[in-house]
Amino acid sequence: MLRRGCRPSSHPLLAVIALLAAVEVASGVIQGYYGPVMVDIAHDLDVRYADLNWLEAAQLVFSALVVPPLARLGDLVGHRRVLLVATAVTALATWGIAFAPSFPAMLVAWTLQGTYVVWLPIEVAVMHRRTAGRPDQGRLTRRAAAILVATLELSVIVAAVLAGQLADRVSLTTMLVLPAVVVTLCLPLLALLEEIPGLPGGRFDWGGLGLMALAMLSVLGGLVAIRLDGPTSLPAWLLVAIGVVLLVPWWRYEARHPDPMIDVRLLREPAQWSVQATAFLVGMSLLGAQVPLSTYFRSDPDVHGYGFGLTAAQGSVRIAFYVACLAIGALTLGPVSRRLGARGAMALGCVVYAAGYAAWLPFHASPGAAWGVMAVIGLGTGGLVAAIPAAAAAVAPPGRVGSATGLTNAAKTVGGGIASSVFAICLAGSGAIRVDGGSLGGYYAVWSICAASGLVAAVVLGVTARAAPLNLEPKGAPGDPMAAPGPPSTHAGGVADA
Repeated sequence: MLRRGCRPSSHPLLAVIALLAAVEVASGVIQGYYGPVMVDIAHDLDVRYADLNWLEAAQLVFSALVVPPLARLGDLVGHRRVLLVATAVTALATWGIAFAPSFPAMLVAWTLQGTYVVWLPIEVAVMHRRTAGRPDQGRLTRRAAAILVATLELSVIVAAVLAGQLADRVSLTTMLVLPAVVVTLCLPLLALLEEIPGLPGGRFDWGGLGLMALAMLSVLGGLVAIRLDGPTSLPAWLLVAIGVVLLVPWWRYEARHPDPMIDVRLLREPAQWSVQATAFLVGMSLLGAQVPLSTYFRSDPDVHGYGFGLTAAQGSVRIAFYVACLAIGALTLGPVSRRLGARGAMALGCVVYAAGYAAWLPFHASPGAAWGVMAVIGLGTGGLVAAIPAAAAAVAPPGRVGSATGLTNAAKTVGGGIASSVFAICLAGSGAIRVDGGSLGGYYAVWSICAASGLVAAVVLGVTARAAPLNLEPKGAPGDPMAAPGPPSTHAGGVADA
């Protein structure tokens, strides 16, 4: 890389984008490859389908914990160095998934693999620093981010289809080795990047990280205990309550800290907290419902009384179709926003995906209708994936744009992690609703929660719509502490974490 302030030539810049795009190929493989074979993993490890939700829940919560500190370390010690370490950890975890001898070992490896979520924020930070000194820095950074996201979405589709085609042709272990190889190959490519030193003078917020970790782990531990001991377990609910209570000292600590891990002061205004709440609610369905949808598609109706009994190949085609609808939904964001406004477009997306999940209730037995249902969910959610980080940035002070967009990523991931835990509890129960001899109660609960999350998000956006525009001007006003420029941040908000 060139020194700060120098104008790089277009060829080195394209080379950097190409190297980072290779990492997003690996990210797409991770996000798209496992879905079609989740049922096969359950059979291989001799666990129930409901237990697979704990893989997703643990990884999502771990991701929410690891992104802020790693992104901050990128500012302090250099982004390439952190990117290399994160990729090495992800590679080791992915090899662990391939050869895990038991479900606990798989759970540990799957959790650590969540380190990959930091890739996109770090990559955007690399491009931002790489274009420093150029008058078109913002445009180049956005264009590079768009290329990286497009590479990711295409890779998700290809990986899902490839996994479906390989599932019936090779052993499960051989299948799971492929993602490990792809991630490992990123290491020598990243070594070709030149490092820009970290910015001096910053401090790492260990206290904020510790309090946040304790709160989240306490809540997750309580949900796991509820899953094991039942919903009447007092110690389990006590753990959940302790985690919620710990958020109070964490909030106060971060509000007083001069260089916080997460700038909670951004959440004082309706324009900002409503966007972050939307990210949390959208994450419940976007990230939390992936495993339930996969297991429902693969469930044999002759055995369970529900599901479509799809093969891995057939399931992968539906996953690819869903991701394609996500991309189409993201592309329609611009035209819809011009007609309805940014917040109106977000509220519409929430209502659309809520309608899609609600449609599962009457159409759960129709494989043909499932295509339309997944299209509606994908179109509604796709626009939100693109709109949420942009909306957070639009109502953030100049010095905290990165912190605001990064917070949407954390909120979305936490929402998905908590939802995955709740869905695991729902699907593990016997259920009261029975169709053709099989229990549908758990899936009905999942679809209803996802639909409700969309409606609540739409209400939140609607209620705060009047207050949001009023708060845009004061943030830059003299004397407003929120307007003070803060330390550089690498939180880019993960459009493609979906």
